[in-house]
Amino acid sequence: MAVSRYGTQYCVSEWGYTSARPYADPFNQVELDVVFTDEQGREWRVPAYWAGGQEWRVRFGPPAVGMYTYRTVCSDEGNPDLHGQTGTLQVVPYEGQNPLLKHGPLHVSADGTHLEHADGTPFFWLGDTWWMGFCKRLGWPEDFQRLTADRVQKGFTVVQIVAGLYPDMPAYDPRGFNEAGHPWEPEYARIRPAYFDMADIRLQWLVRSGIVPCIVACWGYHLPWLGIDKMKQHWRNLVARYGAYPVVWCLAGEGAMPYYLAEDKQAARAAQMEGWTELGRYLREIDPYHRPTTIHPTDSARNQLTDDSVIDLDMLQTGHGGYASIANTVEKVRASVERQPHMPVIEGEVNYEGILGGSREEIQRIMFWTCLLQGAAGFTYGANGIWQLNTEEAPYGPSPHGAAWGNTPWTVAYRLPGSSQIGLGKRLLERYPWWRFENHQEWVEPAASAENYMGPYAAGIPGQVRVIYFPQPLAPWDGPKYVQGLEPGVTYRAFFWNPTNGEEHDLGVIPQESRYQLPVAPIIQDWVLVLERVEN
Repeated sequence: MAVSRYGTQYCVSEWGYTSARPYADPFNQVELDVVFTDEQGREWRVPAYWAGGQEWRVRFGPPAVGMYTYRTVCSDEGNPDLHGQTGTLQVVPYEGQNPLLKHGPLHVSADGTHLEHADGTPFFWLGDTWWMGFCKRLGWPEDFQRLTADRVQKGFTVVQIVAGLYPDMPAYDPRGFNEAGHPWEPEYARIRPAYFDMADIRLQWLVRSGIVPCIVACWGYHLPWLGIDKMKQHWRNLVARYGAYPVVWCLAGEGAMPYYLAEDKQAARAAQMEGWTELGRYLREIDPYHRPTTIHPTDSARNQLTDDSVIDLDMLQTGHGGYASIANTVEKVRASVERQPHMPVIEGEVNYEGILGGSREEIQRIMFWTCLLQGAAGFTYGANGIWQLNTEEAPYGPSPHGAAWGNTPWTVAYRLPGSSQIGLGKRLLERYPWWRFENHQEWVEPAASAENYMGPYAAGIPGQVRVIYFPQPLAPWDGPKYVQGLEPGVTYRAFFWNPTNGEEHDLGVIPQESRYQLPVAPIIQDWVLVLERVEN
């Protein structure tokens, strides 16, 4: 019997199907898809998720307004409750102000350099790292909503969060449980819908708040424990649950990294690279929306796989050594930006604030500005204490190697100043067409180089705007600094911008000469210099 339903563009429409025929093991015995067809004949084959008992539910995020027809396709074609059910879905425009729904889900830009919404609006990836954010140490609703509100206020647009199979712990470790326990029953017999019901509430809150969830299926070393077939079931459940939302997929965390205590790490690494490549192809097959996909790496996402065509974003991890990680970060970003074919480059993990007793706010500023001015499409922050969700009553405790990364509670870590300061940096860049910026080290003298990673970094749009970051504190005794190659006939206004608090120090209209010597900065610290064109 055909059923008429109503929905809204980009918003999730959800309903269920219940089988009168009982199955002893419904999760493993039955698969249900719902095929949606629009008025132009385009189809979306959407996996339904097992909701417990004899019930399956479908979630569909309509990509356009208009009338859709749908029909169910069940692996048990003889079950009339699940197979051959039909209906229509009338979809109207979204009229709210949530940017994820107003502008639509994300995809890679035509030039392969950045992410943009469905309507072409560029998307600035400023991510935060809540690896264990679905666990009960970040309680619902007070804790989760409190942390979300803080990140929204600071300008974050993405949260990296793992779907229950976490890093830094063995299988079935109780520290990874949420209010409903573990996401899988013992021996990976089947998923536990109640776990994902609790995860749903949290993820839906992120989307409602305007934050894109970057959903990490698991940490890479869980693959040998589940095996390919069970991991495909895990991914199918994630696509069915969350594919209708404006998400980014991450195949795994540290995809090619073996378990910390694995005996043959070389063999495990090779097997994981093959396995995650196969799972990347599987995700391409079952995701009807083709959400942007990456894999969190040990270095570069492209190096975690045997075929990098299964991902859309090159995510990087470049070290936790504070100042000692600057050179590696600069080189990894540069190499990734130049690599062909182009992919948007996202710094996915570097120098969590407070990790190893260091990486304070000035390191966060250096990492943010050097990545963005070299052409990265986004930057992901992390705070030691948040990624593992320490609480005062229950610090996370030791990793499998025997030591703890630190006991700072998340309620302290979320106030660390680096998160505010990179949020200010994002707001400055958003004043300009940042997605059109090009790296131009020749614009500043002296400039950063392989011999001096602490030199200035310059980027912008020729004849329109220049942004130059000076990571080394500008001191009068360090010698003159120059902006050079200024275009004839272009008038620029210049100002120093304080990356610690966002204050501007106006330098006025600069002389129309090819070379401009910087005046003495107001305070001896790192600075951003901005030149913006003014009309004569």
